Amino acid sequence: MNTILITGCSSGFGLETARYFLGRGWTVIATMRTPREDLLPASDKLRILPLDVTDAGSIAQAVAAAGPIDVLVNNAGVGLLNAVEGVTMDQIREVFETNTFGTIAMTRAVLPQFRERRAGVVVNVTSTVTLRPLHLLSIYTASKAAVNAFTESLALELAPFGVRARLVLPGLAPETAFGDNARARMGMTIPEPYAEIAAQVFARFQTQTGPITRALDVAEAVWLAATDEASPMRIPAGADAVEWAKAG
Repeated sequence: MNTILITGCSSGFGLETARYFLGRGWTVIATMRTPREDLLPASDKLRILPLDVTDAGSIAQAVAAAGPIDVLVNNAGVGLLNAVEGVTMDQIREVFETNTFGTIAMTRAVLPQFRERRAGVVVNVTSTVTLRPLHLLSIYTASKAAVNAFTESLALELAPFGVRARLVLPGLAPETAFGDNARARMGMTIPEPYAEIAAQVFARFQTQTGPITRALDVAEAVWLAATDEASPMRIPAGADAVEWAKAG
């Protein structure tokens, strides 16, 4: 029986990935800051656990409660869209605490069992914004680019133990609540000198007509990373992500 632990399952990519693996007979441990039983179909293969990836105690409790797992998906993340001058160092640290350090902490927590069993997969969900520079995304991109570098080096460390590490890189996903969640947690007061740039960025978002990423695209990419030993290190998720990866 295969077991997967997914962080950040309250919405978006994490929720869809949990649903996808449940539908394929896996045991799913869906974690979220505030557990909700109504988000996923009732199943004897589903467990919902509280988890704050920025809290060492919460991580320890969740990993202990989960027991042996076969795949870890580090999906939990927070967004930030602003000029560097428009954010505080506390906000910057919060982004890195969740997106970067939270991913590393969760990985460290499960590696002993993977190494001892000489089996397991770590799948880290980052973003295609790491493939090219974009306005107002310097902090968010940095937090995700760090995870890319971490994962690629980690894969070398783990290979002798039969453990794999992979990256899933989604594109723009307007169907998810990621942007709204970012504004709710971080606020978004653009400094006046950057107002014109911000207006152009927001206008492009609103008039986006090209290919996009759906949550299902990410779930399918995670499935590939988790189940196919021959999967590439970086897996773009979404039609736009595929285009960006090719261009890069």
